Amino acid sequence: MKKASNLKMIAISTGGGDAPGLNAVIRAVVLSALNRGCKCVGIREGYNGLLKPQAYSDGGLIELTRETVNGITHLGGTILGTTNRANPLKYPVKGDDGQIREVDRSDELLQLFQAHGIDALIAVGGDGSLFIANVLSQKGLRVVGVPKTIDNDLDKTVITFGFDTAISFATACIDRLHSTAQSHRRTIVVEVMGRYAGWIALDVGVSGTADAILIPEIPYDLQKVAQKIAQCERQGQKYAIVVVAEGAKPKGGERSVLEKEVGRAERLGGIGERVARELHALTGKDTRTVVLGHLLRGGTPTTFDRLISLRFGAAAVRALEDGQSGVMVALDPPRVQYVPLKDATRRMKTVPLDSDTILTARDLGISFGD
Repeated sequence: MKKASNLKMIAISTGGGDAPGLNAVIRAVVLSALNRGCKCVGIREGYNGLLKPQAYSDGGLIELTRETVNGITHLGGTILGTTNRANPLKYPVKGDDGQIREVDRSDELLQLFQAHGIDALIAVGGDGSLFIANVLSQKGLRVVGVPKTIDNDLDKTVITFGFDTAISFATACIDRLHSTAQSHRRTIVVEVMGRYAGWIALDVGVSGTADAILIPEIPYDLQKVAQKIAQCERQGQKYAIVVVAEGAKPKGGERSVLEKEVGRAERLGGIGERVARELHALTGKDTRTVVLGHLLRGGTPTTFDRLISLRFGAAAVRALEDGQSGVMVALDPPRVQYVPLKDATRRMKTVPLDSDTILTARDLGISFGD
């Protein structure tokens, strides 16, 4: 293992879906590295900047200086760009027959890191991106991961950056929907992101005083939700708010999938419309759907997400300085710790059915459709 003092250049990649706080991580990494006499380069759009450099006018790599990262902490998105279609372990390549096939280009990627004089990588991403980072680490690249996902489904960290911004915005949206639902005596179904974990739906549903919350961890029976809406009617509440996670599924049924493509994860969606349609049939009430979707990914990060992003970025550089590799920085209040990437990516962190937030929701009378 190289000693930290031998590090001359660190690369940063941002992969998967964007999340508020990415730019803050980049800024913290760059300033922390430069203050230690180490240069930084950013890889365009995950690893595409190295694997497909001809697609970029700057060759796919950008030198990151103090000027480059000046004033970006509060900006959403990522100045490096990102993608969920460039997994180097399953890279989509068109063959001579026109068919798209998945090819493992990880060894080629390692050679490209070496050719560009890159000594270490800080990979910022969710479970997919950090799984790739772990493989690269096992193949000999010096890697530190930074946990990023609005879904909060990464294990071994109390929270990921991006989550707080997403739930804060979603809660504000639900606050607004209460007034219009009440005015028109409607049921409004709000579909939120989260993939196969219900953290976003649960937190915003409870905080936004929803009447029902449907999450992937608890397969639902819409008859139970219809009963809850009828109960609201009897108690004088002539409207209802139902929050649905995009990965929720009915008992004995399947998730709602919009499409599957080679080289990327399946695209979830449509569950809100399905639930609204079926609830209308069961209750007879005017029912509408609101899909918050990518609105949760964008915008200015909250104070919490800015701070944790800056802490994660600086901690990633300290990890390299300490001689670490194959680890992810993780929040373990009040500290940021190092945990093995293999442990952080071994399983998805889903909502425990005995969590205090679920118990609180049940105490408040919120239905989970079970």
